[in-house]
Amino acid sequence: MEHGSLDDSSSSTFSIMEEDHTLANSVRFVLNQDPRVAFCGYSIPHPAENKVNIRVQTTGDPAKDVLKDALQDLMVMCHHIRGTLDTAVADFRGNKPAEAMDIDLNKK
Repeated sequence: MEHGSLDDSSSSTFSIMEEDHTLANSVRFVLNQDPRVAFCGYSIPHPAENKVNIRVQTTGDPAKDVLKDALQDLMVMCHHIRGTLDTAVADFRGNKPAEAMDIDLNKK
């Protein structure tokens, strides 16, 4: 849900339900990397409520479009990280047979 002025589309607050610090802080980080963003921050109204409010103020572009771009950039980052992790795990497993992996949970 978007809360903002009808006159000024460059400043808006977006409420996202069923989310917490994990998404909000990641989105805030990506938004703050965008040169079109003048200010970005988030808040969680109450710890018992699964809702985050993300405030975006831009240098002129519509805040909704800037947020959409940031979310798409974040998805690309997550896909890249997942692909890199999957490749590293596959390489590790391919280079060492399971018996050769020295896994002992009692070791310190």
